[in-house]
Amino acid sequence: MPTRAASADPAAAPGMPGLDSAEVARLRAVHGPNAIPEARPPSVGVRVLRSLRDPLVLVLLAALVLTLVTTDLTDAAVIALVVVVNTTLAVRQEVNADRAVRALSSLVTPSATVTRDGREQTVSVRDLVPGDLVHLRQGDLVPADAVLVAGTGVTVDESMLTGESEPVGKAPAPPTGPRTTPDAQLDATVDPSVEAAALEAATLYAGTAVVRGRGTARVTATGSASATGRIAALMVGTQQRRTPLQLRMSRLSGHLAVAAVVLCSLVFALGLLRGEPVERMLLTGVSLIVAAVPESLPLVVTLSMALAARRMASRHAVVRNLAAVETLGSVTLLATDKTGTLTEGLMAVSSTWQPEGASPESLMRAVVLCNDVGDGVDGGLRHDPTESALLDTAGAAGVDTVGLRAAHRRLAEVPFDSRTKRMTTWHAVPQESPWASDAPDPQATGTDPLATGTSVQGPGSGVLVVSKGAPEVMLRPDVLDDPPELVAEALEQASTLAAAGERVLAVAIGRVGALPALAADVPRLHLTGLVALRDLPRAAAAEAVAACQRAGIEVGLVTGDHPATAWAVARAVNIPVGSGPVALHQVPEPQTPAGAPGVAEVSRHRVIARATPADKLELISAWQHAGHVVAMLGDGVNDAPALHRADIGVAMGRRGTEVAREAADVILTDDNLGTVVAAVEEGRRVYANIRRFLLYGISGGAAEILLMLAGPLVGVPLPLLPAQILWVNLVTHSFAGAALGAEALEDGAMTRGPRPPRQNALDGLWWRLGLLAAVVASAALAGAVVAGDHFGPSTALLALGVGQLCVALALRSRTARHLGRQRLVLPGALAAAGLLLVAAVTVPPLAQLLGAHLPPLSSWAWAAGSGLAAYVAARLVRPSSL
Repeated sequence: MPTRAASADPAAAPGMPGLDSAEVARLRAVHGPNAIPEARPPSVGVRVLRSLRDPLVLVLLAALVLTLVTTDLTDAAVIALVVVVNTTLAVRQEVNADRAVRALSSLVTPSATVTRDGREQTVSVRDLVPGDLVHLRQGDLVPADAVLVAGTGVTVDESMLTGESEPVGKAPAPPTGPRTTPDAQLDATVDPSVEAAALEAATLYAGTAVVRGRGTARVTATGSASATGRIAALMVGTQQRRTPLQLRMSRLSGHLAVAAVVLCSLVFALGLLRGEPVERMLLTGVSLIVAAVPESLPLVVTLSMALAARRMASRHAVVRNLAAVETLGSVTLLATDKTGTLTEGLMAVSSTWQPEGASPESLMRAVVLCNDVGDGVDGGLRHDPTESALLDTAGAAGVDTVGLRAAHRRLAEVPFDSRTKRMTTWHAVPQESPWASDAPDPQATGTDPLATGTSVQGPGSGVLVVSKGAPEVMLRPDVLDDPPELVAEALEQASTLAAAGERVLAVAIGRVGALPALAADVPRLHLTGLVALRDLPRAAAAEAVAACQRAGIEVGLVTGDHPATAWAVARAVNIPVGSGPVALHQVPEPQTPAGAPGVAEVSRHRVIARATPADKLELISAWQHAGHVVAMLGDGVNDAPALHRADIGVAMGRRGTEVAREAADVILTDDNLGTVVAAVEEGRRVYANIRRFLLYGISGGAAEILLMLAGPLVGVPLPLLPAQILWVNLVTHSFAGAALGAEALEDGAMTRGPRPPRQNALDGLWWRLGLLAAVVASAALAGAVVAGDHFGPSTALLALGVGQLCVALALRSRTARHLGRQRLVLPGALAAAGLLLVAAVTVPPLAQLLGAHLPPLSSWAWAAGSGLAAYVAARLVRPSSL
């Protein structure tokens, strides 16, 4: 791997000032926004046709044709009205759901760091144009197709394009001098004579992830012209896949439809045996099928999840995948990173330690040079909190950070990596440098392994090497050329600081006469000191953890930090630590045995330290194998694999890397652990409302079938006419059904455990809906018998409709938080449905259309009594989980 660069910062592009505002405006007009064209939403006509293709609606249309052929215009008009109303509501719900989901995309706007008008600034990824100079760091997603023009250690995950899991190293392309045509794409950056292999090694593709290193790239293609855009164009017009819950509900509707067809065929056969006309009984059977099956169930599920996603967005949780809304209600274990999730993520140096006789300024100067935070950069840019804290402390101690860096030009670096837990930089040492005389020079002893490397041209005193990293990595005989007593003392100090919850870094320096041939060839160095940093727990973290535990959700801390640091943070936020934290695969230290416990051995623990990205992946799998539904909360590129593997990946929106956000299902725009609890609450709310709708809708349809089956047995040949069945179905399902899907979460729902992930939506409801159907059907049938042949159907119509509406009222959410105008949604829907029900027997044109008559007062009283009986029965049998 090359180690030399032509500038003080190997990741910066020399002589490339970037575009100016005028060029950007011109290029954006030519190339358009850097966005993949979205499929146009279906037109209203397409949505209507899609709704009419539903098998149950096709049955209605067949019935409509049949009634027209038999000149039964009354029933034909009612069926046509039902089709129009149901289709209108279906299309409106679909449009609302699409709008709710599309509105979420504007809440999280990816950004990129570019050089424009001679300075670094943060812009929206949509605003990038060919020719832009983009700065990339570990954890970023490449925002557009580009060519790397400068950088160090840049490694990119291209699996989303190539399918290859192994990251690919990238090398800068050789520059060709001043850029004159910014929209000439490759000609602006790379000489045409460069070999194809070299060009490929410098090419970056939009959507790929920078997993290591940092660099600068020139944008060559944006939007649909990029490689990702060309692939995405193939998918324009394809429908979004339905969520698992939607698929289960569709299958459930199919099963219910089969059952309804069988039962309604029985009603049809019984009617024929009684001598009823074939056309009427056929229409009756078809009407019962439509009434018995909650055909709006898939739409109710979609709308419920879309509205839940919208509510979650207002509570700072943006859902990238609707299926996540469903899964959130089943989460049993929340695995979280430490920094920036449980803690503030704003590091501050709390103390330092140096060997006796060492200069304090030497330690501060070292952390300034071995540091990736830039000077004079727009304050809105994202920086590593640890690096920023080190730079701030050095500045407060009087170190001229800008001058020091300018004098000690960075020649090469090995960036920090979560596997090595170490960062090393090489710098030129001018003669006036404070290190020209005080830094140890291993080459002077004749033992320098780098003596054959390339020499540094120009005046100075050789090359300064600065390295910092975790104590267990740095404080080792093969890293330090210091006396064993000094290393042992440093290890003791590091352990003491870590035991207090501090994050400890060891810093070492050395001087050689030449750059190494390979970046991995780091000489043995001399310890210059320890730096302890503290990241205080978030004020709301302890309450968020407690809320998860009250909801039956276990919380686990999985971090790459020192075990003592993990232990201190876990105790601060009340995560059970048991016998203490468990360290995975800890690097052997002089006084500790090698061979730390493995993943399978520690998956039963809830505080796990020194976990690598691979460890996190294995832990997620182990917990899932044990039966847990796992939500993973993280922010770094090292968290991305675990975020993807978890049942629910949750990423930080503010300080999280683009890679983490891309891998996640939910993004927290406020970086607050408590928002996860709010998201889980919405997931439980959606599932409870779907069960509420199923109990209401299926029991109502079953009541209508029971009424038609039992009528002939008690001397009522046809308790309801086909048009009346359809009207009751329209009134009860269209209004109350949709309103039930928007009910608030029950009081106490977040103090119960999560539902079993494999629970069927109707588990525990079968006997309840059967009992409710029996009560409503019995009351309606008794009313028809008492009212006689003339007023019987009208009385049954009122009793059946009122009974179902009262069931909806009894099943509503019992919560004190259901306040404001939202509290009136269900009562308002029930009132509207009730008025339409009354209109069926009081408005002459409608009553004539339905074959109904204005019943006597006794029938109204009977309807009220049936509603009261249904309400009491529903309150008695409603599950506590609703």
